[in-house]
Amino acid sequence: MSQRWVIASSNHHKVKEFQQILQPLGVHLVTPSELNLSLDVEETGETFAANAELKARAWAAATGLPAVADDSGLEIDALGGAPGVYSARYAGPAAGDSANNARMVRELQALGRTGSTARYRCAIALVDTTRTPDLVMVDGCLEGHVVTSAAGAGGFGYDPYFVMPDGRHLAEWTADEKNAVSHRGQALRALLKALA
Repeated sequence: MSQRWVIASSNHHKVKEFQQILQPLGVHLVTPSELNLSLDVEETGETFAANAELKARAWAAATGLPAVADDSGLEIDALGGAPGVYSARYAGPAAGDSANNARMVRELQALGRTGSTARYRCAIALVDTTRTPDLVMVDGCLEGHVVTSAAGAGGFGYDPYFVMPDGRHLAEWTADEKNAVSHRGQALRALLKALA
């Protein structure tokens, strides 16, 4: 049975990952651009889960559709868990991947470090007002290591600096390889299991 959900994100990398994982499972994602709708939901939560719920509730209310939202980021042990919920805006409110990565590298180098254990975390919220309860919350976690030198041309965000247990940087993995193990892939599969 096909379902239509609105995805509370305009990040085309994130939307593509969601589509790749959910499409074979019968979920059709409607993007904000398809709806010609733009919402500026302030991410005031102190956790990934709180921010995901804020976004999902706002989009469900605005569209009347079930809304799925994620909040995700990188936790670096040597930096006390930073950037955490600030991963997308680590170098400032309008920062892009290169600026955020540059700040991460600078902060590790300032500690005399060339790397640290780290993990990607993802929380996904689905708000569907036709269900009781109307909120389903799931999460995923991918353990690895960050380093101060980049490799690979794939992925996005901190992927060029995130080293997997096999020694390859996440940006060197194919999309299918990444989706099979990623924090977002884990969370999406947990969501579908929770809805089954």
